[in-house]
Amino acid sequence: MKKVTVEEAVGHVLAYDITEVNREKGTKGRAYKRGHIIQESELEHLKSLGRRTVFIEDGNDSGVHEDDAARITAPLAAGENISYDKEPVEGKISFFAEIDGLFKIDEERLFEINMLGTTSLPSIHNNMGVNKGKQVAAFRIIPLICEKEVMDKMRVILEKPLFSIKPFRTKTASLLVTGSEVYEGKIKDGFKSIIEAKLKQYGIELIEYRIVPDEMDIVVSAVSEMAEKSDLVITTGGTSVDPDDITAQAMANAGVVYEMKGTPIQPGNNMTVGYLNDVPVCAIPAAALHFTATSFDILFPRMLAGEKITKEDLAKLAHGGLCHFCKKCVYPICPFGRG
Repeated sequence: MKKVTVEEAVGHVLAYDITEVNREKGTKGRAYKRGHIIQESELEHLKSLGRRTVFIEDGNDSGVHEDDAARITAPLAAGENISYDKEPVEGKISFFAEIDGLFKIDEERLFEINMLGTTSLPSIHNNMGVNKGKQVAAFRIIPLICEKEVMDKMRVILEKPLFSIKPFRTKTASLLVTGSEVYEGKIKDGFKSIIEAKLKQYGIELIEYRIVPDEMDIVVSAVSEMAEKSDLVITTGGTSVDPDDITAQAMANAGVVYEMKGTPIQPGNNMTVGYLNDVPVCAIPAAALHFTATSFDILFPRMLAGEKITKEDLAKLAHGGLCHFCKKCVYPICPFGRG
């Protein structure tokens, strides 16, 4: 690779992608692709892009070109249900979810890669629920050329894939609304439409919706029956400290095992997650009626992927577990619940 003036580059092969930014159109993209033979008619355009000199191919490269570094890294980093660009653009290659599911990444090895100094591999947060087609990561090297030793280290770090999409196992859900005031028609239930919208995002069918009074035997029976025919059971109401709030105890009486009552997350402190014969059963507090995102939204994708939520998992979520209560909620594109 050799640096020359744009005039000297005419007739030679461009050694890298050249970017063009058009502020009027609000666009940024590749103006000239690596391998392009520069023409004299293009000199004024190159100069308008701020290029007085460029790199051309001369066959003397001793390192690894940015495009080749991306081509080497992509198949090593991508795990199950991850696709990536066929070719780098401007030295960058992007990774995408091939299915709806839970994004999983080895954060320690991600740190190792970015500590190499010349490599850049950002990603979305671990344990985010994603839909098919979502970009989850990107890679490039910072310089145009890196030393071969850098890529040798990358191969060692990436001896196994760095990230993957864990498929959602949940196909059906049941919703149990508890509360004598709702059962008797004194208050209209507000949970059904909210929960249905969250289920629909990932293609989950609500197969049963039931309203029951605050009576222990009735709630216990309902939880047990729903767990037999659903992949997920969601209960609402009866989660606070009032004496009539029996939902968590009813879950336990039905055989639901949970490590922790409540969560260190606000809003949604009183959410409880447990399992009845491997079927997740969760009690959602009234916060879900008033806030777009609560503890339920943070844990929901992990439950859909079949992960068991432990006491340790919940304790770790305390860091970042306080919502910013923005006037306009943009969750999940925010730090809430990211640990």
